Amino acid sequence: MMTDMLGSIVLITGAGSGIGREIAKKFVDAGSKTIIIGRRSDQLEGTKQICDPKKKNNVFIKQCDITKEEDLDDLVTFIKNEFGKVDVLVNNAGASSAVRTISHVTEEMWDNVFDLNIKAVYQISQKLIPLMLENKSGTIITISSMAALNPGLLGGAPYGAAKAGVTNLMGHINSELNSQGIRATAIMPAEVDTPILKNRAIPPNQDARNTMMKPEDLADTVFLCASLPQRTVIEQIVMSPINKRDVAKDLEAAKNRTK
Repeated sequence: MMTDMLGSIVLITGAGSGIGREIAKKFVDAGSKTIIIGRRSDQLEGTKQICDPKKKNNVFIKQCDITKEEDLDDLVTFIKNEFGKVDVLVNNAGASSAVRTISHVTEEMWDNVFDLNIKAVYQISQKLIPLMLENKSGTIITISSMAALNPGLLGGAPYGAAKAGVTNLMGHINSELNSQGIRATAIMPAEVDTPILKNRAIPPNQDARNTMMKPEDLADTVFLCASLPQRTVIEQIVMSPINKRDVAKDLEAAKNRTK
């Protein structure tokens, strides 16, 4: 039997667009009290507007840069004061670098990717785990990437390395904290049709996007992992579209991009 998510406290990072937006909608519409965070309050407001009008009071917008520890501390204080607990943390925020080859990626690019994709996940998880331990229950779900399993230029060197690291981090949380009621999941999707793809060297056209998974596919998967009975954990999920597209031109463009 699935757990009723009505009234649960859910925090979603990178909730202003794409996958994060659909995850937020899924939980809000299920009756969860959903804290959505991101750098741009206007985008977060857009997420709130697509939710069930009758349940918008369950949406709590917090502008937050998760790469800044002071922002995270303010967020945790808000959660403690407003709710006293958090049931589900969804680490969705992430991004790759413009340059993806190990030969040309700069140290600054590398650090930016790692700060967002793994350091921020470690910090926000570490800061919220004590609240979960007090409740003897908690779920941490991180959107990793197929790049963690299949290194290559589509994701890029820093992104793939960071996603491999964060996948391992979720495994460590399970190893250390399952016995205390905390569970963690790493979801590793292939390409998902999101706005961020427009930043690629060759932005995919509509035909290419039609072959990809959609943000709502990820939202359904996250919700499944969160709503399973607390005795059960899905440690890892690998997701791919049925129809694989030819990415040869994308790989060549990434190979040739040096700045």
